[in-house]
Amino acid sequence: MSKLLDKLMARDEHVCPWWLAWTFDNPLRKRFHDPQEILGPFIQERMVVADIGCGMGYFSVALARMVGPDGRVLSVDLQQRMLDLCRKRAYRAGVGERISTLLAAADDIRVSGPVDFILAFWMVHEVKDIPRFFAQVAAVLKPGGHVLYVEPKMHVTPKRFEEIMGFAKSAGLEVCALPKIGFSRSALLVRS
Repeated sequence: MSKLLDKLMARDEHVCPWWLAWTFDNPLRKRFHDPQEILGPFIQERMVVADIGCGMGYFSVALARMVGPDGRVLSVDLQQRMLDLCRKRAYRAGVGERISTLLAAADDIRVSGPVDFILAFWMVHEVKDIPRFFAQVAAVLKPGGHVLYVEPKMHVTPKRFEEIMGFAKSAGLEVCALPKIGFSRSALLVRS
């Protein structure tokens, strides 16, 4: 019990630790977060996409299948352990060569673009400087490129979601759709 308590006390309050990610990043998740249903309408072969806050690669692996052998996925996370697990999953799934892992810093997504599509799934509420985050996202996104921004309802209130959307708009991203995603508040944003 003391080891668990030590882990809880040592963790950064803003970032989900890798060992807790197993609770929601598992095969049961597909019942309410099917990557093909959520991302399929937006992803085409040969795209360059970024999965920011990729965790253990749940969406990264699916994205790598969708972009095909000529596409590329940039899997970005703050924790090297998450990236190691993502890479391991990708190679087991036969798509490891399509994924590049990038260790982000708290204030830098470390994506050098240009990218066609960015996924920010259940992670923006953990970012300390959200206006800076969206400015970096907009800077690497191709004109006409999209961002799927998704937050968990259990952590982000409707008011906070709208406040965060204001930061995205200030960065030059416009809402073009509000897709329905289980247990989530979501918006599809476009760089004009």
